[in-house]
Amino acid sequence: MTTTTNTPETTTSIVKESAFLKELVLQVRAQDHYGVYRSWSDELVLANFVVSKEKKSKISVEGDVDPATQLRVLCFYRAIASSIEKQTGKLCQAVIDLSHEGFGWAIIWTGRLMVVSRTLRDVQRFGYPSFEKLAAQGERLVNSGIKNIEQYPKAADG
Repeated sequence: MTTTTNTPETTTSIVKESAFLKELVLQVRAQDHYGVYRSWSDELVLANFVVSKEKKSKISVEGDVDPATQLRVLCFYRAIASSIEKQTGKLCQAVIDLSHEGFGWAIIWTGRLMVVSRTLRDVQRFGYPSFEKLAAQGERLVNSGIKNIEQYPKAADG
């Protein structure tokens, strides 16, 4: 097993180079009603999305999903919806339905077309091992949604 160490410089460049991570920062800051994140760097705003395997294994799935985790999941899928919308011009909406046990689903749709549908489980442990994996997963879902819109344009038009 190999591990990579992110220096502040590489982390900064990853966030600046990834359109998805930039959008995710915007979504998180949009939920900051008291301006706490205003002076924070983008990397610090996204820090809670990075969860190591060791930390994940210590998070219990027995209890309820805390509101901060629910908000992170919602911001993640809203960033996907917003990225799809910016690239296609189609108004996209994201809906998250979670049980208190951490199971549920995330749906992003436009018109009559469901462009992204994901089953969620063990949401208490939501996060990615690195900024690179977070960006890759977000961009993969964005590209999948765009592909679905291109494949079914009449349904996307509503």
